[in-house]
Amino acid sequence: QVQLVQSGGGLVEPGGSLRLSCAASGIIFSSSVGRWFRQAPGKQREFVALITTNGNDNYAASVKGRFTISRDNAENTMYLQMNNLKSEDTAVYYCSAQGATTYWGQGTQVTVSS
Repeated sequence: QVQLVQSGGGLVEPGGSLRLSCAASGIIFSSSVGRWFRQAPGKQREFVALITTNGNDNYAASVKGRFTISRDNAENTMYLQMNNLKSEDTAVYYCSAQGATTYWGQGTQVTVSS
């Protein structure tokens, strides 16, 4: 059974940092394309970042330079380091792993507010 278990969300002030984790079981993360998405209230889910099987990354323009996606193959875990957070980053964040099938994490709330 494949599971992606997310952790690390919470409340942070503008300009602060958070790191999200997405731990995989039943699937090898390094053999999948890992992605982070987010969904703000009343909005559609949007792409945030991806990491390929080769470790190459790509980002949405709105987070480029502030967010960093990474993967620890030994821990079979993907991360999203979020720096200089803004109120518009407030959303539920989801991780996914795409191989022959796409699997999703349960989502974690990130709230940026003073």
